[in-house]
Amino acid sequence: MNIHPLHQFVYCPVCGRKSFVENDEKSKKCINCGFVYYYNPSAAVACFIKNKKGELLLVRRAKEPAQGTLDLPGGFMDRYECAEEAAYREVKEETGLEIHDCRYLFSIPNIYPYKGFEVHTVDLFFECHVDDFGKAHAADDAAEIVIQKPSSLSPEDFGLGSIRNAVQKYKQNIE
Repeated sequence: MNIHPLHQFVYCPVCGRKSFVENDEKSKKCINCGFVYYYNPSAAVACFIKNKKGELLLVRRAKEPAQGTLDLPGGFMDRYECAEEAAYREVKEETGLEIHDCRYLFSIPNIYPYKGFEVHTVDLFFECHVDDFGKAHAADDAAEIVIQKPSSLSPEDFGLGSIRNAVQKYKQNIE
């Protein structure tokens, strides 16, 4: 049995009535005022950051979900922000680094568990560059900076499903 992605929403966001019912597999409709809401994914970015030596900078997650596991620097896009701007901002927030040559690689659909709520996302993956990792420091959602060679990446070390899938895909493209 599939649970409707909006099953937790029972009140109409327009009129406030408890009359928000399933309209189809991706929307709900208010039977009082007629408002239809389509549940579309949120956008997030994640970055494979390489230095001139060809090493990758990873972070260890400071918070749930998947606290303590490896991750790629990244996060949710803000309103009015393009994906590249989000990549630059998130990397700066989590590592203190200024990236350059940020290149889009691929996207992966995901469900991000947030405090008992399933956030459907489209994760946009980038490969970005810095000269060196000397000034990198863990901040924001990152507990630790981890440097690895791309060949030594192990998808099982990453706690989030879409990141595991992305690491596997990235490794296949570099081998």
